[in-house]
Amino acid sequence: MASLLYQTIEQISREKHIEPEIIVAAIEDAMVVAARKYYRTEEDIRSKFNPESGQVDVFSVHTVVEEVTDPLREISLGDAKKRQPEIEVGGEVIESKPTDVLGRIAAQTAKQVILQKVREAERDTIYNEFHTRVGELINSVVKRMEGPDIVVDLGRTEARLPKREQSRLEAYNVGDRLRVTIRAVERAAKGPQVVVSRADPALVQRLFEMEVPEIYDGTVQIRAVAREAGERTKIAVESRDKDVDPVGACVGMKGMRVQSIIRELRGEKIDIIPYNEETIAFAQKALSPAKVTRVQVVDPEEKRLEVIVEDTQLSLAIGKKGQNVRLASKLIGWNIDIKSEEEKRREIEAQMAALTAPGTPLTDLAGVGPKTIEKLEAAGITSVEKLADMTPEQLVEIPGIGEKMVEKIHQSVAAYFEMLETQAAAGPSEQVDAVELAPEAAVEVQDAPEADTASEKPEVGEELESSEAPEAGDAEEAATETDARGADPLDSPGTADTRELPGEETPRHSIEGGEEAGDSEENVQK
Repeated sequence: MASLLYQTIEQISREKHIEPEIIVAAIEDAMVVAARKYYRTEEDIRSKFNPESGQVDVFSVHTVVEEVTDPLREISLGDAKKRQPEIEVGGEVIESKPTDVLGRIAAQTAKQVILQKVREAERDTIYNEFHTRVGELINSVVKRMEGPDIVVDLGRTEARLPKREQSRLEAYNVGDRLRVTIRAVERAAKGPQVVVSRADPALVQRLFEMEVPEIYDGTVQIRAVAREAGERTKIAVESRDKDVDPVGACVGMKGMRVQSIIRELRGEKIDIIPYNEETIAFAQKALSPAKVTRVQVVDPEEKRLEVIVEDTQLSLAIGKKGQNVRLASKLIGWNIDIKSEEEKRREIEAQMAALTAPGTPLTDLAGVGPKTIEKLEAAGITSVEKLADMTPEQLVEIPGIGEKMVEKIHQSVAAYFEMLETQAAAGPSEQVDAVELAPEAAVEVQDAPEADTASEKPEVGEELESSEAPEAGDAEEAATETDARGADPLDSPGTADTRELPGEETPRHSIEGGEEAGDSEENVQK
């Protein structure tokens, strides 16, 4: 008859789904740890559990050797024969150690070791059971809330439903029954090892497999699923039987099948799309309910598509916050760039204008020699604008162009565009100055020949006028300054008084006037 301890071990093994041998081994290891801690020895201590009596025997073991090197674990052949005459070299001498002397501290240590061993065995059992069931649909019950996460009961163990794996349309209460998919199984987690999800696209796929018999038996296949939990799901289906409509099989009579799934997902919208091997045709269907005008492949290596829709269909094709095009991109596995017909027309017109517009010749660049220009033109670069669009790496690839020359070209291009910006900023002001000076310049140009004639034979009075004569508007100030200085040294008998009197106007036939006229002519020419 089994002992009471062994009966308890069997009960725990049934509850934890652990083999009884694992619990027995945990008890034996715990007794070894407790005995070694009590006896404070490094001997080879072992223990043995007796199921009949429930007793755990603890004993030390010494190996028989010719020459002893470790007294704690070895014994000489002579000493061993005194205890067991038939023993030979390599045998083991067992010495029993009493367990009734083990106190409360040793018992507590044994208890902790047993609990740890059982917990580790339970984790290994759970991992071995669930790690092969990732993606499977299971039923669960909400057990408790731990912050933003939810702990659900799977029956045998608990699972964690993180915040990121919850649907935004759903609110959970303790006791609610949920259908979830197993997202991952963590081996060394402190809390529940199993992570479940309500936002995984596999949840929609498993629900369709349950509701649609054609999918369950393989007649209709689910080729791709793209989902934003709580908002919308796109699912691509394909039929292996030409007589079976894959979309109709998923929708069901009057939509009964798909409506059942929508209720399970708390009203989440579902788009069922027929799968197509042709990427362009598949993309047109994936963007439904929008009507696509045309689709073209932009870059097959990077998987980029350009989709053109009517102006009235652009917002519908993009969807709320880009949701429709984002789900379509996930579904087909290509990057999608949506444009309206008006945007495409403008883009084409801009490209045509750029092709037909004449470019600035390379000879206008300062600091770039003719040989360098010939090398650039041989590479197909015929204008400054094309040269500005080139990267240093592209320029280095041109034969005969080195890194130093690339730096020189970069500086010349930068200086050219800076000059254009300076001219564009200063151009309007220079034009205004030229317009303001135009009437005065015309008058001075007419007077310029007389000024030149007068300058051929200058008189003393004219020299004074050219150096000191004030303008007509400043006659009073000039007269006052002359009186203040007193008699001018040049005011002598026989010398004409050329000073201006108030109220009299003196024609501007002076050297200064001629110079001003010449300057005005130069400004006009500029």
